[in-house]
Amino acid sequence: MVAEEASGRHNQRARTRKDLLEAASRLLRQGCRITVEDVAAQAQVSRATAYRYFPNAEMLIVEATLDWAMPDAGELFARASDDPVERLERLDEALTDMMAANEPAFRVMLAQSLQRSTDTGDYPVRQNRRAALIDAALAPARDQFRPDALEALASALAVMIGTESMVAFTDVLQLPATRAREVRRWAIRALVEAARIAET
Repeated sequence: MVAEEASGRHNQRARTRKDLLEAASRLLRQGCRITVEDVAAQAQVSRATAYRYFPNAEMLIVEATLDWAMPDAGELFARASDDPVERLERLDEALTDMMAANEPAFRVMLAQSLQRSTDTGDYPVRQNRRAALIDAALAPARDQFRPDALEALASALAVMIGTESMVAFTDVLQLPATRAREVRRWAIRALVEAARIAET
């Protein structure tokens, strides 16, 4: 019961954070000047609640801008086959291009989330954008994998595709973009194949 209540609180907080970002994105699209107070009103939450998630307008603007820039799953996979590798490679290319175009903002967001992760408040410090896109990429092939293998595959892909991967390839490994792309594609194929082997 305690675990269910904790999970319910976590889900509610994740939804509140998402509502705040969507409200900020709407205001940005309208050309409005962003303040935490205005976003709170748009999201229909209290100012105190909004400030717990986003202590300043700069954090809101950075994340809302990135939210706006994320590819839309429906558009991304509209003409894609059902092959999971092809769909994941398409997703990787779209996310890589989007991150390259917004790299400073992604680095600011990552730095802020790392800083906030040391806070004692039990509030989500990151928006999980990539999971929904990975799920959409794998959706037509769900029956090809056992549920536990599919879950492990999606989790492993979330590590390989995203901001942290960009930082690892660029800063730690110092790989050129073309080589980083080759390694990610190799990893995508290997992970899908490993998940399929788990089916046997």
